[in-house]
Amino acid sequence: MKQAWHPDTHEMTLVSVMAALSDPIRVGLVRVLSGGRERGWGELRAPVAKSTLSHHLRVLRDAGITRTRQEGTRCYVTLRRDDLQARFPGLLDVVLDVADTDNVGHRVGLTAGTAE
Repeated sequence: MKQAWHPDTHEMTLVSVMAALSDPIRVGLVRVLSGGRERGWGELRAPVAKSTLSHHLRVLRDAGITRTRQEGTRCYVTLRRDDLQARFPGLLDVVLDVADTDNVGHRVGLTAGTAE
């Protein structure tokens, strides 16, 4: 199977990262992934169709915000916190703090029975 492309840290642009974070569903996904654990796509719950969720995950990956790993037919995603911190110091923390304060992305979470 074809491996997903991920931009190197130096290839990340502020415009692409900010554009990816301009959608509340994607901010919610980042909030869920900010716990540091790798998550299977099937663990993620959002009020959109699976195809739309896949689109949102691709936008985050293409911007360099997440990393996707495929294992057989399953896909797993992690937040590239260290890479974002290296390229844009403090940006992720500010986004997460404001998202939490303003409750942005609150409809995104984990499926029932998935440990936080």
